[in-house]
Amino acid sequence: MSYLCPLCHQTLAFTERTFRCENNHVFDLAKEGYVNLMPVQHKRSKDPGDSKEMMQARRRFLENGHYQPMQQRVAELCAQGIESEEFTLLDIGCGEGYYTNEVAQHVTAKSPNAQIYGLDIAKIAIRFAAKRYDNCQFSVASSHRLPFATQSLNTILRIYAPCKAEELERCIKEDGLVITVTPAGRHLYQLKERIYQDVQLHSEEPETIEGFSLVHQEQLNYMMDLTDGDGFDLLQMTPFAWKASDELREQLKSATLFQCEADFMLRIYQKNAAN
Repeated sequence: MSYLCPLCHQTLAFTERTFRCENNHVFDLAKEGYVNLMPVQHKRSKDPGDSKEMMQARRRFLENGHYQPMQQRVAELCAQGIESEEFTLLDIGCGEGYYTNEVAQHVTAKSPNAQIYGLDIAKIAIRFAAKRYDNCQFSVASSHRLPFATQSLNTILRIYAPCKAEELERCIKEDGLVITVTPAGRHLYQLKERIYQDVQLHSEEPETIEGFSLVHQEQLNYMMDLTDGDGFDLLQMTPFAWKASDELREQLKSATLFQCEADFMLRIYQKNAAN
């Protein structure tokens, strides 16, 4: 399977570390092994996506294993029921590849020829992912303009990531799946109560994805023991960082133990049969 040109939507052929379409639009493979398919005219800012500081905080937090139960369960869901030898999966908003890599390991254990793709708008994150994980193909691209052909993907994984329903329906094969992870009601409750006087629980109402039906839902809840600044890294990788006081930042940096709830909702949507 090949990428599509983000400018004219023609197939990109790959030769000598270069992707080129029939209209002679050219995209070079970076030395780290990823391709940048985000034209300047599609960017809303010079460097879209998470900042270097947010990425580094997230990387430290994830590598300390606090979201590993969710990572493992997501990988299991992505790999279950695979029958095709030509299985293809895309991780939208893949960041540094923490989930993408684990999914690839589970999927290729069942389907050795499977192709796993990771996509994000943050070039700094994709550069790190491509340099570290050689079992996936990474690209800088917009989730609202997926650089993949119609009905070319078996599964799309979205962990907190946005994407237009029209693009999901276009790219996913018949009976294909969208697997989503969203915050369940009490996700990061103990962090939020340090910031807000009135803590609102996350909504657990399932997302409606046009063209797809919800076929499975499960909740994953556990308490995290955060030490040695992990609580501060967690804060830095969330939108709550904008609201946190300097006092809270210092407390989380120096805390020997901060217990905080992880609460995830995992859902599987199946593409509806064509009329």
